[in-house]
Amino acid sequence: MNPINAVWPGRPYPRGANWDGEGVNFALFSEHAERVELCVFDAGGRRQVQRVELRERTDQVFHCYLPEARPGMLYGYRVHGPYRPEEGHRFNPNKLLLDPYARNIVGSMRWSDALFGYTIGSRREDLSFDRRDSAGGMPKCKVIDPAFTWADERRPEIPWNEMVVYELHVRGFTMQHPDVPPALRGTYAGLASAPVIEYLKRLGVTTVELMPVHAFVDDRYLAEKGLRNYWGYNTIGFFAPDVRYSASGKVNEFKTMVKTLHTAGIEVILDVVYNHTAEGNQLGPTLCFRGVDNDSYYRLVQDDQRYYMDYTGCGNTLDMQHPRVLQLIMDSLRYWVTEMHVDGFRFDLAAALARELHEVDRLGAFFDILRQDPVLNQVKLIAEPWDLGEGGYQVGNFPIGWAEWNDKYRDTMRAYWKGDGGLIGEFASRLTGSSDLYGRSGRSPHASVNFIAAHDGFTLRDLVSYNDKHNEANGEENRDGHNNNLSWNCGVEGPTDDPDVNALRARQSRNLLATLLFSQGVPMLLAGDELGRTQQGNNNSYCQDNNVSWLDWELNDEKQKLVRFVQRLIALRRTHPVFHRRNFFEGRPLRGRDVKDIVWLTNEGNEMSDEEWEQHHARSLGVYLSGEGLTETDGRGRPLRDDNFLLLFNAHHDVVPFRMPDYGGRWLAMLDTSHQEGLAPDGTIDSGAEYALNGRSLALLLHRKAGD
Repeated sequence: MNPINAVWPGRPYPRGANWDGEGVNFALFSEHAERVELCVFDAGGRRQVQRVELRERTDQVFHCYLPEARPGMLYGYRVHGPYRPEEGHRFNPNKLLLDPYARNIVGSMRWSDALFGYTIGSRREDLSFDRRDSAGGMPKCKVIDPAFTWADERRPEIPWNEMVVYELHVRGFTMQHPDVPPALRGTYAGLASAPVIEYLKRLGVTTVELMPVHAFVDDRYLAEKGLRNYWGYNTIGFFAPDVRYSASGKVNEFKTMVKTLHTAGIEVILDVVYNHTAEGNQLGPTLCFRGVDNDSYYRLVQDDQRYYMDYTGCGNTLDMQHPRVLQLIMDSLRYWVTEMHVDGFRFDLAAALARELHEVDRLGAFFDILRQDPVLNQVKLIAEPWDLGEGGYQVGNFPIGWAEWNDKYRDTMRAYWKGDGGLIGEFASRLTGSSDLYGRSGRSPHASVNFIAAHDGFTLRDLVSYNDKHNEANGEENRDGHNNNLSWNCGVEGPTDDPDVNALRARQSRNLLATLLFSQGVPMLLAGDELGRTQQGNNNSYCQDNNVSWLDWELNDEKQKLVRFVQRLIALRRTHPVFHRRNFFEGRPLRGRDVKDIVWLTNEGNEMSDEEWEQHHARSLGVYLSGEGLTETDGRGRPLRDDNFLLLFNAHHDVVPFRMPDYGGRWLAMLDTSHQEGLAPDGTIDSGAEYALNGRSLALLLHRKAGD
């Protein structure tokens, strides 16, 4: 690269490196820095070829304009200022820093002691000062040309109540897919390939939720053990799609993926980590924010600012009280919506974002800003509604406009089908959308994102195959991961050739999947659960970038049957609005009509009494869902009508005879999980007759009135 001769003042906004077709404007916020140098590197990123001082400073933003700079230029920053950790300042110009607004981060991190601002091994380590240059081990920022042809691309805009979310890992989803070209496996391009799109459409999911794609760091302790931070919850760049998932190394590959999925009618939601960064605690490396302005970006302990407030379990917490940090996050979110065209976000440890001082404030500044933002209040916002700090569990407390991962749903459904007693009341609440959590604040059933399994924990197959976690491969002596999984191995720990055990596991899988897809709220399916994917009992596979985490696409007969079963469940849910209502059930005769929208039934076909709800031994119940009882309208304002259904649940180990409620007409069995693929026995059942529901099974019956 030729030396840069011309340096113009430039502008303080927008932040980052922005190409305008003639040159590049650079802008970096630092409240406490004394000097900022822009470091330019050769095309390989190995040699620093020039330093340019940003002499202009406006509103605590250092800036310049380089008319000779072009897209493709590699750069980083060196920031000068006080090094006084006890006062919260950790400036060290020997450390090359990433731009917090970098749109592309290229190259891999090569761990060494030089990446740390202090001298490792010295007395009082984090108060020492390390003078080694870190540039050789650092990835570099890359100036991009943001131009992209979106043409007539449109967002699918799936209504909340019609969503079926599919949580997947960009790399792991296609790494072993036989129909994806080898060069594209594990990449954005692979996810946008025709075989993958066709599979997602056949399955019936409406929305893919991508595990973190923001540029992230592999922790040093993992790298030294030959492992990687596979999940990616270790962000270092909030604007850059991680290049490890790119076949081309170009940002536009991500845009092409989004465009292709949208063309197929599939939404894209990003799992985002704005609660902490990859720089860790006071003994972590100096990579970006710490060296740019530690005191501004992070929540520090007031009495000793050497230390960080850690509400995340990852060493630090971003300071959401600082206006420039809030601006960074809002700018990042807008960027992914306006430039990358994503449809929404799932916020990791979202309670940490709501903390003002030490309390979780559900109407904190972050939420206020999001609600009034004309771009972001139009996209889908999903919270993981907890963090690890005191008072951090906030399920049900997020504001209107937010949906939440509902772990109460997960735990209740797991415990019920495992056979635990005293749960039918809780089961009923979760099945019908958790109105006790969301109805009181004026939200709808879709505020509850229901799931049985997610990336963190057992897969569905492991949930029915293991009583205990088996995380030895993580190198932490099986101490990591959850111990309370509410799992049941069906009699044998792990793989077995016992046909009865395997049949029971398959039935339990069908029970959990059917319950999920017939519940009110937004169902979220973990990618691979429909394939019977196992992690061999590992319930914390965050560092397993291998066959433990990757989807196995070699489908035997059993796996193909499970896929067909899930396809059928999703199709039933999509076809019948009674399974995806926009409003909560009322449970009483509707105004002007002699019909209830929902009736809970005993196995004798009678409506449940208050006493029967309290029976600890009860493990079976039925629920009548009235399609005639819908009070909702379609997109044209016409009243919705649907069929009437009966759902029967039996978590007891033995057969339970259910007497059909005497509503006239006959009942057609449509689904029974005790049979392979959930195929129900042929024939219809008269009202008042009995349906023998096998142990640990679920059945769906359609009401046929006389004359139908």
